[in-house]
Amino acid sequence: MTTHAHYRLPGQRWWFTLLLLCCANHYGQAQQPLTWDQVKARFEAANPALKADALGVDELKAQEITAYLRPNPQFNLAVDGTQFPPHKGPYTPVVSTQEQSTFSYLHERQHKRELRLESAVEGTRIGRSLHEDLDRTMIFTLRSAFVQTLQAKAVLDLAKANLDYYDKIIDISRNRLSAGDIAQVDFDRIELLRVQYESEIQTAIVNLRTAKIQLLQLLNDRTPMDQFNVDGPFDFADALRPLDDYRQLALASRPDLQAAIQTIEQSKTNHKLAMANGSTDPTYSVWWTHNPSFNNIGYGDNTLGLSFAIPLRIFDRNQGEKKRTLIDIDRNNQLTEAARAQVFSDVDSSYEQVSSNIALLKPYKQKYLDQATRVRDTITFSYQHGGASLMDFLNAQSDYRVVQLTYAQLIGSYLVAAGQLNLAVGREVIQ
Repeated sequence: MTTHAHYRLPGQRWWFTLLLLCCANHYGQAQQPLTWDQVKARFEAANPALKADALGVDELKAQEITAYLRPNPQFNLAVDGTQFPPHKGPYTPVVSTQEQSTFSYLHERQHKRELRLESAVEGTRIGRSLHEDLDRTMIFTLRSAFVQTLQAKAVLDLAKANLDYYDKIIDISRNRLSAGDIAQVDFDRIELLRVQYESEIQTAIVNLRTAKIQLLQLLNDRTPMDQFNVDGPFDFADALRPLDDYRQLALASRPDLQAAIQTIEQSKTNHKLAMANGSTDPTYSVWWTHNPSFNNIGYGDNTLGLSFAIPLRIFDRNQGEKKRTLIDIDRNNQLTEAARAQVFSDVDSSYEQVSSNIALLKPYKQKYLDQATRVRDTITFSYQHGGASLMDFLNAQSDYRVVQLTYAQLIGSYLVAAGQLNLAVGREVIQ
């Protein structure tokens, strides 16, 4: 025999429990740390400055429509000759009225519309490249804030680990004090030094919260700071490609350089447009006229006429614009050369910075970190057994903290320098 027991929450507590479960699930999701790719995706989707600049590109795209518009035709209707009072009788007030309707159209020569459209399209390309350049620079700012957050987390973890280790030393020293192995003043000095570890933790907490604030601002995110977290590799890679490889990648990828090259093409188009605007545009007209008969009603004449009008180009009123656009081509050529030189300078300087950070980090990872840990543990063991002085013990603790903190700061500097190299090249070449 099987007995089934059914339990029901009293009253309406079931919906309250369900609400708590939903909130707990939401809180757990909010606690999930974001990776660099997730942070970057959120930034590109939500940053207001980047979105506003993207709308500027859309505005340039809309101007292409305006640039390719045809001139509107003209229609005129004229009525003349109506006599009041009518001399032909009271029921024929418009018998002597002359009507004329005219249709005219301005014809643009020398492909003016096509050149205006071409210039507008090139302007859109330039705007799109400049938008990509803004994205490039802001991604570097985002990457720096992300790295600062990772560095602040690493420093905070290090400070907490140092405090935990030091608390164990205090407990051991307290036991030694009770056993009479050390003097009270030595124990007081050891315990007094704990305030430095507490201060380091508080400083690390402030730095971490400050880095999170900057990151949340870039993401345009209102998530509470305690529910926002990021995660990623906080390490370095000692492999670097040859400098010339990064130079070639930068020449092909840098959007600001692409915008400079595109500006040259637009200036050439603008010069062609200036030459075309110097040409005269004819206006074609056709009209229909009704000429009334003043003597015999109903015997008026209908005539059709054509005309062709073109301005006399005695003075070239566009010669200044022709000269300006021609000079603008040379100017943009020089600006492009300056942009290309800036690309090489950016790549070279950031490459050297990354190389320098790698040269500093290698001995730390291969030797100094283990050496500092070994010295600290050895001196601590010796001090606990009376083989080392208090000053040796405190110095070993200080040296260990300095080495560990310096290594964390060097990792942060390396990651920022790697971001600088990515910025100089125009795309991520170092993750």
